[in-house]
Amino acid sequence: MMGMGKRTKYHEAKLGYAMILPLLAVVSLFIILPVLGTFWISLHRDVTFIPKVSFVGFKNYLRILSNPDFWYSVFVTVAFSLTSVTFETVLGLAFALILNEEIRGRGMLRAVVLIPWAVPTIISARTWQLMYNYSYGLFNWLFSHLGLGAINWLGTPTSAFFAVVVADVWKTTPFMTLLLLAGLQAIPKDLYEAALIDGASMFERFKSITLPLLKPVLIVALILRTIDALRVFDIIYVLTGGGPGGATTSVSFLAFNYYNLGDYGLGSTVSILTFVLVLSFTIVYLHVGKFREGLK
Repeated sequence: MMGMGKRTKYHEAKLGYAMILPLLAVVSLFIILPVLGTFWISLHRDVTFIPKVSFVGFKNYLRILSNPDFWYSVFVTVAFSLTSVTFETVLGLAFALILNEEIRGRGMLRAVVLIPWAVPTIISARTWQLMYNYSYGLFNWLFSHLGLGAINWLGTPTSAFFAVVVADVWKTTPFMTLLLLAGLQAIPKDLYEAALIDGASMFERFKSITLPLLKPVLIVALILRTIDALRVFDIIYVLTGGGPGGATTSVSFLAFNYYNLGDYGLGSTVSILTFVLVLSFTIVYLHVGKFREGLK
């Protein structure tokens, strides 16, 4: 009997490996190989105006890590990610809680909430750029009619940073809402009914039932959204072009600048460091605050 049990487990293991083999092949082809290729390029002095590509080892990394512009871009990227993801999580959870209730027109409200996420990022960023315009933008038109005067929304480092954050929060909050709403709908209603019978208040039900059971979905949503925020490029490219004075230059935008100048070695180096930054944040999410237990 023990031999039959071992053979069964062996066949189950083989079946499991066979089923994930296509996934491993896709991951290797479209993720691992490009990362390894980018890492290999980062070890070379590869510039379009120099015909010879030379192996320089980790000199590109030393150049980037000693460059103040890189560390400033890291600061901008982390600050942007923490700010936007925090607002998106809070707003997404609030909208998800509202849309999870039995209210009139709930189906239409769910569709309306998802509209910003359905709009392509380039289009939404261009729309926000028009609204931020100093001369004819919607915001300055409103401020002028209120007697507050025009504001150069994209002309100063602080206002440009928060202008990008607001545009990103508007665009991506529906993503958080959708994920958290799915998690809320998976919570059994019987738990809330039992809590009501016991006299639990709305806050107590949220603290004791909603948050603990929503935690796995919340962790996944945070990881996905943070990874996306750390790689931010398109909305910055359209809204500010990394300005003013590099105030909104993310690490992805810095890599783009190197690629655009024809320096593929340094561009690949920044890309690899971006990958390390994203991986570090993911590990932190999984380990800090007992997040690992939340995924079990």
